[in-house]
Amino acid sequence: MTTPANTTTPHILVVEDDREISALIARYLRGNECRVSLAVDGREMDRVLAESRIDLVVLDLMLPGEDGLSLCRRLRASSAMPILMLTAKSEEIDRIVGLETGADDYLAKPFNPRELLARIRAILRRGNGAERAEVDEARRLHFHGWTLDTGLRQVLSPEGARIAITGAEFDLLHALCLRPGRVLSRDQLLDLTQGRSAGPFERSIDVLVSRIRQKLEQDPRNPEIIRTIRSGGYLFAPEVARS
Repeated sequence: MTTPANTTTPHILVVEDDREISALIARYLRGNECRVSLAVDGREMDRVLAESRIDLVVLDLMLPGEDGLSLCRRLRASSAMPILMLTAKSEEIDRIVGLETGADDYLAKPFNPRELLARIRAILRRGNGAERAEVDEARRLHFHGWTLDTGLRQVLSPEGARIAITGAEFDLLHALCLRPGRVLSRDQLLDLTQGRSAGPFERSIDVLVSRIRQKLEQDPRNPEIIRTIRSGGYLFAPEVARS
């Protein structure tokens, strides 16, 4: 089920098999200037994505057939579309698995619809570049052969190829690039990239750093770009040039 098209509002796809919960989410989001499409499983999700331009996916972990983690991996393999994971499980390991799979944020049931909306808006603001850690006039940041384009929100390899990167990964890498040679704690990085919108979940920074290392480092187990500082946080080691 899809609301009428309106290009001025974000289009949210809710993949949730509990019709009572999906109806509640849809009603609240539509009442707050969002377009909403609903899907009960992966097959319906694929159909909506093929027919509509979606700005963000709210994805339940426990689904009939292909589960939410599998769907998240599949989406992330082909797209940087923001994903907010919903689940009845609240253990930290489940949050970590969801983030490692590629989700941008995580919300455990039961939840307040206002918190869901706040998290959606925060993710979309980050994706649109409306929230910045600080004003930076340089459009491109160059380090270790890599290029981070703040205007297009993309990362180019030393060979000039564009790599797949999520909005959350881009924001963290950008924050680090702007502060080379400085040790930044996980708390500082959360504040710089999310403004605490996702709550005090420090391990999310570790997961994002791990994902970035897999894409940028020649040997992720012995990183040269983002170094771990024991009892400190992380340090962005390369020099950064701006253009």
